[in-house]
Amino acid sequence: MTPNWDDMRSFLAVARAETLSGAAALLKADPATVGRRVARLEEALNEILFAKSPQGYRLTAQGQKLLSHAVRLEQTMQDAREDLGGQGAELSGQIRIGAPDGCANFLLPQVCAAITAENPELDIQIVALPRIFNLSKREADMAITVSRPEAGRLLVQKLVDYKLHLAAAAEYLAQHPDIRSMEALGGHRFVGYIPDMIFDKELDYLSGTPFERVTLASNSAAVQLNILRQGGGIGVVHDFALPAAANLRKILPEAFSLKRSFYLIRHEDDRRVARLSRFADRLSEGLRQEMIRLTAIA
Repeated sequence: MTPNWDDMRSFLAVARAETLSGAAALLKADPATVGRRVARLEEALNEILFAKSPQGYRLTAQGQKLLSHAVRLEQTMQDAREDLGGQGAELSGQIRIGAPDGCANFLLPQVCAAITAENPELDIQIVALPRIFNLSKREADMAITVSRPEAGRLLVQKLVDYKLHLAAAAEYLAQHPDIRSMEALGGHRFVGYIPDMIFDKELDYLSGTPFERVTLASNSAAVQLNILRQGGGIGVVHDFALPAAANLRKILPEAFSLKRSFYLIRHEDDRRVARLSRFADRLSEGLRQEMIRLTAIA
């Protein structure tokens, strides 16, 4: 028996969602149908592709080997549809981006909205999670990170630099003496990341400072921003996020200023996938322009 494309699509969806119901939602199909297709593929290949448990479906070693082939086939089919449809430079299909939640909350929404307005047949999924994405498992088509990866078969493109400063709500500052030096910060409440949930060293903003104790903490940059907006204390804020919080004020910007960068990460196998390369170029340009716009406001 020869595997068919519908069976491979079902295999890919289950590998990504790790449940039949999640895969069915991706494919707009019935879970039982998805299960039958996966079983048919396993029979055609004479291999067990998933280890099934109450927690869901996990790829076996043979399933992992098949995954990269299935992804390449999916990309080939997508490119063929675009060529046959005569869409030229217009993008279509689905692209999933993983990103740290600061970028996902304050940059990607407006950039991706503009891209989909230009490409009506394109669906973009933004996965905002405070962790590093596994592109080898195809958790996303591409990911934005705050550190350049040192290992793996990856395409790495620097997107843009950004800055961060200390900030607090105007209401909070009005209730305390003027802060004229770093030493004056000692008695203030600080807002930041949960120390043991910092997944990247570039996010460890307060380590080594006199105010590394965090009174109000979250693993989400967006939650931290909202705590600051409510007068919860002082924290480190992305300059590009400040326009979303009009009552926040920078503190000692000359004395405390951090510079970081965003990188776009793709799997090496995607180098020749035209649609992903075109999307990456458009995303990169959009992020640079949006960064310029937002930091001019901040």
